[in-house]
Amino acid sequence: MGGSRHQMNKSHKTRFASKSSRNVHKISSQDKLKVSKSDGGIGKGAKAARLQRNKMMREQKRAAVLKEKRALSGPSSPPRVIVLFGLSACVDLNAVEEDILSLLSEEGRTTTFPAAASSEYKLRTTVLKAPHGDLVACMEMAKVADLLAFVASQNSLHEADDTVSFIDSFGSQCLSVFRTLGLPSTTVLIRDLPEDLKRRHELKKMCMSVLAPEFPEDCKFYPADKKDELHKFMWLFKEQRLTAPHWRNQRSYLMAQKVETETDDTSSPGKCTLVLTGYIRAHSLSVNQLVHVAGAGDFPLSKIELLKDPCPLNLRKGADLMDSENDIQVLSCLTADPMKQEPLVVENAPDILAGEQTWPTEAEMAEAERNYKEKKMKKKRLPKGISEYQAAWIVDDSDADYSDSEGDDDGMVVDDGENGFPGQKLQNDLEFDEDQASLNLRDSDDETDTESVMMMDGDNLTNEQIAEQIRKIKEEHAEDEEFPDEVDTPIDVPARKRFAKYRGVKSFRTSTWDPKESLPPEYSRIFAFDNFTRTQKHVLAKALDMLQEADECIPVGSYARLYIKDVSAGIASKLCTLSKRLPVVASGLLQHESKISVLHFSIKKHDSYEAPIKAKEELLFHVGFRQFTSRPIFSSDSINASKHKMERFLHPGTFSVASIYAPICFHSLPLVALKSQGEDTYPAVAAVGSLRSVDPDRIILKKIILTGYPQRVSKSKATVRYMFHNPEDVRWFKPVEVWSKCGRRGRIREPVGTHGAMKCILNGVIQQHDTVCMSLFKRSYPKWPQQWFPLNSGSD
Repeated sequence: MGGSRHQMNKSHKTRFASKSSRNVHKISSQDKLKVSKSDGGIGKGAKAARLQRNKMMREQKRAAVLKEKRALSGPSSPPRVIVLFGLSACVDLNAVEEDILSLLSEEGRTTTFPAAASSEYKLRTTVLKAPHGDLVACMEMAKVADLLAFVASQNSLHEADDTVSFIDSFGSQCLSVFRTLGLPSTTVLIRDLPEDLKRRHELKKMCMSVLAPEFPEDCKFYPADKKDELHKFMWLFKEQRLTAPHWRNQRSYLMAQKVETETDDTSSPGKCTLVLTGYIRAHSLSVNQLVHVAGAGDFPLSKIELLKDPCPLNLRKGADLMDSENDIQVLSCLTADPMKQEPLVVENAPDILAGEQTWPTEAEMAEAERNYKEKKMKKKRLPKGISEYQAAWIVDDSDADYSDSEGDDDGMVVDDGENGFPGQKLQNDLEFDEDQASLNLRDSDDETDTESVMMMDGDNLTNEQIAEQIRKIKEEHAEDEEFPDEVDTPIDVPARKRFAKYRGVKSFRTSTWDPKESLPPEYSRIFAFDNFTRTQKHVLAKALDMLQEADECIPVGSYARLYIKDVSAGIASKLCTLSKRLPVVASGLLQHESKISVLHFSIKKHDSYEAPIKAKEELLFHVGFRQFTSRPIFSSDSINASKHKMERFLHPGTFSVASIYAPICFHSLPLVALKSQGEDTYPAVAAVGSLRSVDPDRIILKKIILTGYPQRVSKSKATVRYMFHNPEDVRWFKPVEVWSKCGRRGRIREPVGTHGAMKCILNGVIQQHDTVCMSLFKRSYPKWPQQWFPLNSGSD
């Protein structure tokens, strides 16, 4: 056999080979030396470069940590904020505050300024007391706290019904809210320990074992009864590297030490200038930025005055400033530039004429004239007994061929109106839309909106009416859990009209749904981005560039006075009153953050809230430093689908997605949703969560299930009744797939009789006790709130 194959003999054993042949595969010593030198040089250079790069990274991190430490504890840093929070009602926070301030105060430095400076500790501190029972005040203080000091008392053990607990119900509720907001640096101060050393040590050890699981691992426990113990705590606090929630370090903010108002001739009627004085924290603040005043809204700045620090760390340098607190020296003043200032745009101004017809072109006019001539030349077929004069009064669109329909009247099927008159279709639809809110249907959106308005307008309702509303909501919540999405078809209204906005979906996961189809009028007032991630990246880069301009920014740690213009006089007076109870915070906004869009939050019902939370009920959203009212809708989170199912209630124990109309927010921000309990009581925590995305194109589908019951069954065929009440509805919904609760699927064949019964065929044998269902979907949207911010109610 020929080819490229050759005989391959087995090689000889190496013991028969010569030394030269055995060493052919080896590399000579000279070549080995060359290779080793070159490879060694390359490896050594790469290793040296890698070590040098790691060393530079370590030095940069060390420099950043040192810079942060100096910024937080240096003489130019703002005073540290210590918030004292009592874990139970029996804790005496006034005594703790007096003991801490006595350590920080020095002889000859008596001042009423909220911050206290100590040259011994080289520290400036502001001490705030969280009022027990006031949830909103505790939340606002926790947002600005550099150190959250939880105070536990040994006396609280006697109040806890034979259980070892240092925390009451309000304390545990606030702890869960603080965890949602993000805990800053925390510590626990133990008070009211006995004098006996053995008993004191036992109680301290028991307190640490009980409270340790509730706090972070790095949380320290200090006894705080004696001055020496507080001295140790303050010294360690001065050396401690403080941590803050990530969302608080992303924007500059100011905790107001003073809240004042000014009125000038340039202000609009009913408007004034709000003046906030305090320290700039976290980042530099630009005079061209918009600011958000917590609870009041977004406003522009007119100017910023840089003031001399009234509470310097060095007494000798600031001794001349302590004589008069009101006479504070103004070092510089920055005025907003109208060309560079961020415009305050909240809603988009829709173009009402955008959908109107434009002026016709010459080609369209020529085509219309040609059609008119052809129509005029066309001879009309008139019925017998009608002259040309009478025929002139007949509208062209309603001309009929009477000769063809004289003997065939049964072939005409009019499906426009109930009486069969085409001209009454629009009138019937309008009457139905107006009367739709009065239908006593569980699925009606108008009924939901009416109930929400009645719930908000609680002053006009009696106690019996409020109790009746609560009972109805609880019944609907229980019914929704037992029979989710099931509705009854109305008897007096055709189903094809009642459910005209609904449609059937072949597959919830794969079927297409256009996100731009049939949008509500509110969507013309909001803003959307082609690529939100890219926009966020550009906004953050622009914010960094703005902070680099020293001529327009006030550096962090400076004592400044903000002049916020165009503030309603009613809101300003409310803020002056609130400043006595809780801190008023003004935070800087990034670009686009004043505009309205659709925000989606990952939300979970709070464990302490037992009442049902219905969709489109008014809630107060705390998102970072910002507050706004909203009426959300809830939906499930479909991972593998572009459509999401709406939920009528926020069910406990599971996460849902809450969608609202609200100002745009960047970054991941925490959420605390509060539910108003009335004017005389504090709001309750209804749900907690975090910001998920900003996307108006997220499709949320409301699902309803129409049910029918088999009347006669023959293997896979059945006659179903009570799903519809007239044959026209059966023909209208014939293309929609039906299914049974026992797992069968099928379709509608034809109507039977005149009472809405229908023949169905399924893919298997159907049982007599089974239930035939039909799923219908429509897109749902959030409810536009009546006011954006909580302080706006009754301000105008």
